[in-house]
Amino acid sequence: MGQITLEKVSKTFGDVEVIPPLDLTIEDGEFAVFVGPSGCGKSTLLRLIAGLEDVTSGKMIIDGSEATTVPPAKRGLAMVFQSYALYPHMSVRKNIAFPMKMAGIDPAEQETRIEQAAAALNLTDYLDRKPGQLSGGQRQRVAIGRAIVREPAAFLFDEPLSNLDAALRVGMRMEIGELHKKLATTMIYVTHDQVEAMTMADKIVVLRAGVIEQVGSPLELYRTPRNVFVAGFIGSPTMNLIEGPEAAKHGAHTIGVRPEHIDVTEGEGTWSGVVGVAEHLGSDTFFHIHQTGLAETITVRAPGEVSFKHGDTIHMTPRPDLIHKFDAKGLRIE
Repeated sequence: MGQITLEKVSKTFGDVEVIPPLDLTIEDGEFAVFVGPSGCGKSTLLRLIAGLEDVTSGKMIIDGSEATTVPPAKRGLAMVFQSYALYPHMSVRKNIAFPMKMAGIDPAEQETRIEQAAAALNLTDYLDRKPGQLSGGQRQRVAIGRAIVREPAAFLFDEPLSNLDAALRVGMRMEIGELHKKLATTMIYVTHDQVEAMTMADKIVVLRAGVIEQVGSPLELYRTPRNVFVAGFIGSPTMNLIEGPEAAKHGAHTIGVRPEHIDVTEGEGTWSGVVGVAEHLGSDTFFHIHQTGLAETITVRAPGEVSFKHGDTIHMTPRPDLIHKFDAKGLRIE
């Protein structure tokens, strides 16, 4: 129930191949996140799974049955879009009930599902309100509730939090995560925000130009990025990537060091530099260091109470066992 497999699936628009043939399996009950920069093909891939775009070649299998040419309404999937797409003249109750009404589900069963979905999403007290009387986060929960009552094999989320402010996004991330634990249903979630990917996913699929660069758990991608692209994309702030003589000393074309894996002192160190911009976040401070003799700016993460000032000269030492090495093709060197 809920396993989705793509076998050599590709998508072409005219003469442009936006997704070269790829293979991917999302296991039953898994929370998978498609992440990558704008235009990488993640939303197109989600729409192929939903059936909103036709597959150019390859095979789509849902719950063990081929679904390549199955219409969207018959795939057993529920999609939640960036836009809430609620009916403004209907109450929350009627908005949630609408897909069940269209499917001809018994009214008593409809009411049971509405009450269960509302309880799971903290919407019980808002069922008789109109969408215009709700906050953005509450409206998105209604859109999710409308998907829940369909009891799908899998949920497909297409950047559902993009319209929310920062505080609401954090709260909704937690709510969707909790919902996944309660429902134990397959979820596929598209985002360009790698922080969302890291905090929500069981499995992350990193895409670039329609190609899967790496698939793995958040910690696998953080600890062992397969190439320079993944290394620079996963992690916030991003990994420091250094080329030239410093990388050559380590037998690599490029070395990568995460900001939190660099020790900073006023005394001696492997590198030295001048403090530029400092981002004070309370518990942490991120210093952007103009490195002496090198073109790269190094970002380091330090405790919030560290008080280096703009223009101070400091010394940095990367932790030797946490230096990532990549060859001239950008691939990881073990």
